[in-house]
Amino acid sequence: MIAFENKPQIGQGIYTLRDAATILHLPYAKVHRYVTKYWDGQLGEEFQSQYSWLIDGSRAVSFHTVVELYVMIQLADKGVKTAEVLKAHKKLAEIYNTHFPFAQKQVLQEIKTDGKLIYWKNGADVISLNGSDQFNLDIISVFFKKLDFGEEDVVSKLWPMGKENAIVIDPSRKFGHPIIEGKNIYPETIFEHFLAGDPVPYIAHIYQITEKEAEDAIAFCKDAA
Repeated sequence: MIAFENKPQIGQGIYTLRDAATILHLPYAKVHRYVTKYWDGQLGEEFQSQYSWLIDGSRAVSFHTVVELYVMIQLADKGVKTAEVLKAHKKLAEIYNTHFPFAQKQVLQEIKTDGKLIYWKNGADVISLNGSDQFNLDIISVFFKKLDFGEEDVVSKLWPMGKENAIVIDPSRKFGHPIIEGKNIYPETIFEHFLAGDPVPYIAHIYQITEKEAEDAIAFCKDAA
């Protein structure tokens, strides 16, 4: 079971809601609403605790909460309403005995959607997670190609722009700040050079990275702006 991360801990990543909005490429107001209304509100009530905490007046969350927000966005993009995502979260938390079911590899492999409801594959059966009976529908698998899994099959890394892009979120490195994979270089560092007019080949040379890695860092910062 993943420990309930309702306080800052080294190695688990600490993200203000503005950080989370940048990583997920969402408006800050939407992330704030998701966390306070759903994760701290409806889901937090299940565990009698909040998912977030305050740091110097700014609300922050852990890496696994950021991952769960990412999963919610993927489901919403496929047309699933927030109420159905919350029903599924609560049921899966009970089934898998975890506060963060959307950060579990087994859960992400076994849930599917038809664009309205979320289903769970239980052996040969496919069961609706909204409390209905079983369904025999032509359902769509939900793929999570931006996640890596570590020990105990729990999400360990998030690739915000996909694994073909060099930018990664790893809570065990640089306190979970976005970095260029394998380099420990912040994308903002590369972006500042770009804004100053330095050409990509020059930036790549002085930081000993590939031109693609430099371009990925620039693209990440542009999308987050």
